Amino acid sequence: MLSPIASLSLSTLIEKLQSAELRSVDLTTAFMDSIADHDARLGAFVHLDRDVALQQAADVDAKRDAGESQGPLAGIPVAVKDVLCMKGQPATCASRMLKGFVPPYDATVIAKLKQAGAVVIGRTNMDEFAMGSSGENSAFHPTRNPWDTERIPGGSSSGSAVAVAARMAPLSLGSDTGGSIRQPAGLCGIVGMKPTYGRVSRYGLIAYASSLDQVGPFATDVTGAALLLEAIAGHDPLDSTSVNKPVPEYSKTVDHPLAGLKIGVPVEHFAEGLAPDVEKAVRAALEVYKSLGAELKEVHLPHSKYAVATYYLIATSEASSNLARYDGVHYGHRAEKFDSLGEMYEASRGEGFGDEVKRRIMLGVFALSAGYADKYYTKALQVRRLIRGDFDSAFREVDVIAGPVTPTAAFKLGEKTSDPLSMYLSDIYTISANLAGLPGMSIPCGFTAEGLPIGLQLQAAPFEEERLFRAARMYERETDWHTRLPPMAH
Repeated sequence: MLSPIASLSLSTLIEKLQSAELRSVDLTTAFMDSIADHDARLGAFVHLDRDVALQQAADVDAKRDAGESQGPLAGIPVAVKDVLCMKGQPATCASRMLKGFVPPYDATVIAKLKQAGAVVIGRTNMDEFAMGSSGENSAFHPTRNPWDTERIPGGSSSGSAVAVAARMAPLSLGSDTGGSIRQPAGLCGIVGMKPTYGRVSRYGLIAYASSLDQVGPFATDVTGAALLLEAIAGHDPLDSTSVNKPVPEYSKTVDHPLAGLKIGVPVEHFAEGLAPDVEKAVRAALEVYKSLGAELKEVHLPHSKYAVATYYLIATSEASSNLARYDGVHYGHRAEKFDSLGEMYEASRGEGFGDEVKRRIMLGVFALSAGYADKYYTKALQVRRLIRGDFDSAFREVDVIAGPVTPTAAFKLGEKTSDPLSMYLSDIYTISANLAGLPGMSIPCGFTAEGLPIGLQLQAAPFEEERLFRAARMYERETDWHTRLPPMAH
């Protein structure tokens, strides 16, 4: 049974904490109890330290009692994906390769969470090294969808999405390389946002594909996501790709409707492969916007048909380079039995990495190999530029682009594990935003006949997160999809 506290909105929780009606220790205890009640079935967390979390909460309460000024998330529990370094806590990327690794420093986003007064409640499960679309590739255990525990929650930020959807945390952080925040948010019926590349520091984010990775928020509603992004965004001199632009106060403007909103509807996102119930829900959401005075306009993203191939060349190439450091010498698991240095590398990496990670490393090594780099990797970079050009052209005509997050609702666990290509196609609508460096988000927009959540994807021009939040909130105010709870949370 869900605790009455755990079912409250983030805004309500903040109000109750600020008015001293609720103490952070009690709030943190309620969510820890919710994890104890539900996570054995869901597998959302890989590490919990109740004592550390309660001590953080007690510190917040003590500061509030002493009249000290507090951060915007003071006392609010936040779950973090196991890809972000936090001093003194294990960071495994859900891989045997990093089992036992404890970072000696905080990622910038973790430091910012602490500055904002948040209580880091636990570390969440994920597809190993963020490589996966289903939450099944963790070396420890799969994560299950709270709406139907026989189904996948999406990936790779599977645990972060499930923690929020099942009300085991009011907020969480994930990372998005090709849809890894938006896709599980859509499949779990919550809000997930991928910021513009460079908006949030990647310092302390264990890399998968460095030109694509971006950290972002999960929340039960748009306002919660706006508050969390506000807390973690901003320039960081420790990250050379971090952009030095001021961060708007997203939470202050999120309720301002957008007059004369022009919404682009990409023809290519409503083609073969889109499930009828998903298309019906997304089209109904577009009609809600129309009723609010928005103008719908057909747009074309002609190079989007090359997005999957382009992504799986660029991402795997960067992954093969980034993961070279896990060799049993510099970092990571070392095999016990070997007769030579070469054998040690081979055995250590063979034992430490799972099948999907090995598959992507091999793809990347091939794409970068002599005689093939120009044919594959360089060509993919050229197509990437064309994909960005399609978006640039579209955003000269419209304010946001709207469409489905995924072609189908959540599929059954094990359904696609033997068919990697079919699995890769579940990201077909999300990966373009990573290739183009754009902000994108998923908001709940309905359910299938089987009671599975459906997400609406909104995308905007670079650094237009404020517009994205306002557009999303316009729809959210008119509907109640975001208030629905999974059966197991009742």
